[in-house]
Amino acid sequence: MTDKGKTVVLAYSGGLDTSCILVWLREQGFDVVAYLADLGQEEDFEKAKRKATKLGAKEVVVEDQQRELVEDFVWPAVRADLVYEDRYLLGTALARPCIVRGLVRVAERVGAGYVSHGATGKGNDQIRFELGCYALCPDIEIISPWKDPEFYEKYPGRIELFEYARKHEIPLPITPKAPWSMDANILHISYESGILENPATHPPEGIFQLTTDPEKAPDTPQILTITFCAGVPTRVSVAGDAKQVTDPLEILRTCNRIGGQHGVGRIDIVENRFIGLKCRGVYESPGLTVLRAAHLDLEALCLDREVRKIKAHLSHRMAEQVYNGLWYSPEFEFTDRCIADSQKMVTGSVTLKVYKGGVYVLGREAPVSLYNKELVSMDVQGDYQPPDARGFIRINAVRLREHHRVKNASN
Repeated sequence: MTDKGKTVVLAYSGGLDTSCILVWLREQGFDVVAYLADLGQEEDFEKAKRKATKLGAKEVVVEDQQRELVEDFVWPAVRADLVYEDRYLLGTALARPCIVRGLVRVAERVGAGYVSHGATGKGNDQIRFELGCYALCPDIEIISPWKDPEFYEKYPGRIELFEYARKHEIPLPITPKAPWSMDANILHISYESGILENPATHPPEGIFQLTTDPEKAPDTPQILTITFCAGVPTRVSVAGDAKQVTDPLEILRTCNRIGGQHGVGRIDIVENRFIGLKCRGVYESPGLTVLRAAHLDLEALCLDREVRKIKAHLSHRMAEQVYNGLWYSPEFEFTDRCIADSQKMVTGSVTLKVYKGGVYVLGREAPVSLYNKELVSMDVQGDYQPPDARGFIRINAVRLREHHRVKNASN
């Protein structure tokens, strides 16, 4: 086991920033353990591992967290219908507490006293990483170079960082960097910064990698049926394919593939960061968009009206908690338990049509449903007495009459 006082676990991506930070940490006298999380992004992990080793990392850990991400973080988000500020499905925010869990596991194993990351001092990720680490490992210390004047005053921009990389023989990108930043995982891809910082700038042609332009999407729609148990996806059946997809990773991949082919899940928004700044983000989340549409529809069949209202309020709060880096907070744990309890009867299937950027519900069914065909039918009276509606309406009209009586008197 390494010396706790001199060991730091670095959340490492293999890019310019974290490669420079790795070397900088070694200059400060630390033994560096580089941690790379495989979250389904397209990445040459062996190349990144070799690079970190060459730069002096004492150990390089590459951990496949895809299943952990889907089962422990994405499925709770799906059953909660999480969406931040009405549009963002939290593809990046859901991944961060998963990475934090991996970082802390490695820190505990090697006996590290520190963790470090390359998140900037203006964004959300610094909060998500650091709050998560403090929650799971209260005694840990965090080194965040982009908030350290000794670091950011010496390297205020990309030019200085590139010069540092050349000086220390850190491999630089061969191909020109895209004029925006990207973050990818099995859930989504986000595009921010660079030319996108002007909110009036249209996303350039060809920026999107997961989704087809809806105008160029297939002219034939795709039909699929998604089955849930207690609010969690358990099966996807695709029309024309006899295979039943039941593995959590494959369920998400199937929804990603179909949604992406048909141009589903693109958004372009200005959002409010927790730190108080507004930012512009362009996102692709095809699979999550399909799953959320199905789950919302099944809830309408299975949830009591008033429970659904309360659950919607809790969902709104839970989305803010996730976005703000509070996955490991007591309020998140409480909210998650409440939502899980609301989902006990949300079991059934929803059939969808995916076409030209849209997701359309075709039908739904559930073994236990609050939908009573006989009770609601226009052709069968059932256990309902129409004359009772007369009193119901008159009672609800009392306050309306009083409102207008006072309003007219004041005029």
